[in-house]
Amino acid sequence: MDLSLATIITNLIILLIAFPIHEFAHAWAANTFGDDTPRLYGRLTLNPLKHLDVMGSLMLLIAGFGWAKPVPVSGYALARHSRSAPMWVAAAGPLSNLAMALLAAIPFKIGLVTLDPAQFSNTIPTLDQFLVYFITINLLLAFFNMIPLSPLDGEKVLMFFAPPSIVQAMEKIRPYQPLILLAVVFLGSRSGLLYAPVIWLRNLLVG
Repeated sequence: MDLSLATIITNLIILLIAFPIHEFAHAWAANTFGDDTPRLYGRLTLNPLKHLDVMGSLMLLIAGFGWAKPVPVSGYALARHSRSAPMWVAAAGPLSNLAMALLAAIPFKIGLVTLDPAQFSNTIPTLDQFLVYFITINLLLAFFNMIPLSPLDGEKVLMFFAPPSIVQAMEKIRPYQPLILLAVVFLGSRSGLLYAPVIWLRNLLVG
């Protein structure tokens, strides 16, 4: 595990940018669809202190993957607005991570930054080093959160698009979905399948 100073600094910067934007995206979408719950809980903000979870933040700094505090929303208020509102609120977080990854890739695509692993620093991160980490973690957050299992965002997206038979099956196994998710993450991490699409898209963006 890479615990160099450069990696810790990079993860700290990512923690203060990517996680608050992800959670703000959920809050903004909910507010847009008429649910003021995130605003009442002080989550309609980019202030990192309102969104960061202590354990999730520590895990990102030392392990390269973590989490923030979920944004509280009212399913009843969203459903009153439209049937698709809960889906869009759930999708807003992963979409924000994908958008951040795409924006961070622009300097590579237009030639302002060139990837040079030989110049990576172990103390102060180089610009290309920071951007590569930033892209990678945002893609990982986007793909991970779209796994269609509770309590992740992908489960709500799947429930909107799935036929009734799939919805009923998902409802039956809902109590066991967190355990299934742990198994998926463990097996996916051990096999590399969890990271394969992230690395493929990261390499495509960075070139």
